[in-house]
Amino acid sequence: MKSVTLSGSLRANVGKVDAKAIREKGNVPCVIYGGKEQIHFEADIRAFKPIIFTPNAHIVEVNLDGKVYKTVLQEAQYHKITDKLIHADFLEIVEGKPVTANIPVVLTGQSEGVKKGGKLVLKLRKLKARGLANELPDTINIAIDKLDIGDGIAVGDIDIKGVTLLNAKNVSVVSVQTTRAVAAENNAGPAKK
Repeated sequence: MKSVTLSGSLRANVGKVDAKAIREKGNVPCVIYGGKEQIHFEADIRAFKPIIFTPNAHIVEVNLDGKVYKTVLQEAQYHKITDKLIHADFLEIVEGKPVTANIPVVLTGQSEGVKKGGKLVLKLRKLKARGLANELPDTINIAIDKLDIGDGIAVGDIDIKGVTLLNAKNVSVVSVQTTRAVAAENNAGPAKK
């Protein structure tokens, strides 16, 4: 996984009043957990752009007063009306301890079924994966060259060395569906003489 840096400053107080004051000055209250202790800090909301508004998964190196923590973004909370980021949770990466992250799915190739007029349907844009941080991929690449009309790839069909996918094995990730045009063509059958 690629790394992104986020600079912040430690929070003196923790609570609703303090969190509201942090948000009013354009920062986001955050917490790092999973290590020896929880670390509460704040960071500029603009610094989250390369972390949240990207299709890729990243290791986030949080720099707090000169000390760097390697983390993975676990959860981001948004205001229910304005959709503004209001809180972020980071999981500290501990050497030898697996982490869970949502990894984006990238389709490669061109499906045979689509060439015949089928419709490609991507049902899961991200898969929940668990593994050591250095073994987690940036993206999960799925080759769709051999998918014909009616074919699909489920979570159980995907195998990544050193990584366990936590989604249900029978859930479809991508499939090629029949379109009306293909169905009408098949129902018409051969032309009569």
